[in-house]
Amino acid sequence: MRRMRRIGLIGGLPMLLIALFAAAAWAVAPGTYGPDPGSFNSANAPGGTHLANRSPEPECVVTASLDVNCNAYVLGGVGNTNAAVSLTANYTAIVDCFNPGTNPNNPIESHETTFSPTSTATVTPARNGQLRVVARSVSFSGAPVGCPNPNWTPTIRPGSVQLLSFRYTLTFAGFSSPYITISEP
Repeated sequence: MRRMRRIGLIGGLPMLLIALFAAAAWAVAPGTYGPDPGSFNSANAPGGTHLANRSPEPECVVTASLDVNCNAYVLGGVGNTNAAVSLTANYTAIVDCFNPGTNPNNPIESHETTFSPTSTATVTPARNGQLRVVARSVSFSGAPVGCPNPNWTPTIRPGSVQLLSFRYTLTFAGFSSPYITISEP
């Protein structure tokens, strides 16, 4: 009987390790992300829309602290058409709740929290049919962190913040699909 338990434990350990590494792989890693395939589809923009000369290509950078920063750029040929720009990220983290009383070094209660900050803007064309798209940024800072008991002190567990996904879009007024999408995963 004991030997069978060991075999079960030994056989189950690799599956547990695979599950742990797979969960970590779902998070978005720091790096630079460019437009998704299908972006810059002329069916989703006024005729003649293009990236202006000397304008950087749209991109989003995920920093080491998991902030998402999408750069500014200029589109030409948009006429008088406004555009909506949106950036949303989905974060998760573990909150440890500490009692300031007898044993303040051990958490009384821990729970997972999720946070989905969004940054939006409506962009209006400037002269000559150029649309100066402003930068957008979101981060985990400002997440609503709390404990079931208001007397407990909430603390984000170090290393537990994960960026699960983000999505940046630019959609022209009058069009149902985005002209530019940058997303991960």
